[in-house]
Amino acid sequence: MVLQLGTLLVREERVIMNSYDFNRIHFYQYDDLYILIDINSDSIHQIDEMTYHLLQILKETNDCQAAIMEMQKAGYQKDEVQEVINEIDELAEEGILFSSDEEILRFMPEQNPIVKAMCLHIAHDCNLRCPYCFADQGPYGGDLSLMDEDTGVAAIDFLFEASGNRKNLNIDFFGGEPLMNFDVVKELILYIGKKSEETGKVPELTLTTNALLLDKEKGDFLKKHEISVVLSIDGRPEVHDKMRFTANQKGSYDTVMKNIQEFIKDGYSKYIVRGTFTSENLDFVKDLQHLSDYGLKNLSIEPVVAPESASYAIKESDIPVVLESYEELTRLLEKNEEFNFFHFNIDIYKGPCLPKRISACGAGHEYLAISPKGDIYPCHQFVGNLDFKMGTVQTGYKKDIGKTLQNANVLNKQECMSCWARFYCSGGCHASNHYDRGDLMQVYRTGCELQKKRIECAIALVLKKNNRVAD
Repeated sequence: MVLQLGTLLVREERVIMNSYDFNRIHFYQYDDLYILIDINSDSIHQIDEMTYHLLQILKETNDCQAAIMEMQKAGYQKDEVQEVINEIDELAEEGILFSSDEEILRFMPEQNPIVKAMCLHIAHDCNLRCPYCFADQGPYGGDLSLMDEDTGVAAIDFLFEASGNRKNLNIDFFGGEPLMNFDVVKELILYIGKKSEETGKVPELTLTTNALLLDKEKGDFLKKHEISVVLSIDGRPEVHDKMRFTANQKGSYDTVMKNIQEFIKDGYSKYIVRGTFTSENLDFVKDLQHLSDYGLKNLSIEPVVAPESASYAIKESDIPVVLESYEELTRLLEKNEEFNFFHFNIDIYKGPCLPKRISACGAGHEYLAISPKGDIYPCHQFVGNLDFKMGTVQTGYKKDIGKTLQNANVLNKQECMSCWARFYCSGGCHASNHYDRGDLMQVYRTGCELQKKRIECAIALVLKKNNRVAD
């Protein structure tokens, strides 16, 4: 909807900016906060209740005079309302409200992107049998296998070469369960260290594990080499064990919690605990609180991505409950800051650059995943899907799939271009979109709704904390 606002009413001689598109802003209320987001400039404004109500009326009426009259009926003075309209007009002229997307629409994807991140699938095998596992509980729809050292070395050499002049790199040891192939992990970490010394490149290394095999020896090695570790645990014992059990149907909670606590007890901070919540635990805030009570402070818990036919899938009818849980979590973090929740980490002052806002993770062109045999895929969630196989680290790869993913950005997705959150989520996960909708150009709707709420809560939390500091 295009709204004639302010300028023609107040300063009739000036007709440069006399239309405002409400598709370019998003405003919402969170408790006693009223928040206004300018979508294209990424500007965030904390507004008062009067301005919030005025914007509601203006969006509905498309008429300044009618809006002023409605505001007067609500008890506001005409001069007060006019002053707010003037301020809105001034912010628009400054380019931080109702701002144009003209520059953004001129964006062109990088024609010769360089690879800077790699997910090494060290093990297509796992010692757990989690029903919700996108990796088919280890083998990714293929055979059980472990990456050998030669393939790992070839993959690392490939990344160092493909990254060109890029200095900072990222490598994730992934699975399945990578600790089932820890001897190769160790050799590759040492090899990466040598390559780093030779080339001057600085790789940041991560290992993702279910922690069942995370004994002291392995933990000490990872900490010695400053590896960032992603530790998988879902929360309360009954929640965790219902989804994360061994091949003999035995729950893994006791061993996992013991190993994680042992790993971080000396204050090692380069870790994040990652859980998954399903329709079985929509009250996942209790799981986060449980993990915090056990001393785990860097936390993430993500909604399961599953077909609606799965008993544990988050269905459309579950969404209102999840949204309420996110608000509950926000209030918990606002009051006591007991832990750091990864998905609420948002920088409202200096967000990501324009290319990242538009095309997100870089799957297929900046980020690649390597199977145990050395096959190249756009990301870890596409591994095993031969439609997305790009080549091998031994023979090279074709970039056409990467180009396709580059073009599956928010500017080319109809659903995204009508969504206020497009430059925060960047169109969502390619794999989730593909597997849910069968089309990279359409979005995974459930994930979209939950993501929008997380963004609103994250922004509100930052403003709440800032207000508390200011007071």
